[in-house]
Amino acid sequence: MYDLTAFQRDLLYVIAGLDQPHGLALKEELETYYEGEIHHGRLYPNLDTLVEKGLVSKSSKDRRTNEYTISNRGEREIETRQKWEQKYLSDSITT
Repeated sequence: MYDLTAFQRDLLYVIAGLDQPHGLALKEELETYYEGEIHHGRLYPNLDTLVEKGLVSKSSKDRRTNEYTISNRGEREIETRQKWEQKYLSDSITT
């Protein structure tokens, strides 16, 4: 996961949190978080990168719509990232 961009990492997290989302659902979710438009030219190449890296699986819902699911490798990468983040955040954040 260390070689992903922040956008790709956010995209991976959203895919993991939704049930077989399609591209437009991902786009809408990210637009809410980023408070701005996510262009197709940004979204789909980054989705393809996640698929190529084996972090996400892509399947056809119909002729025009693809669905995305987190792969086992993607889940492991997220877990590793969360442990790494927690290592640094647990001591610095107080409630």
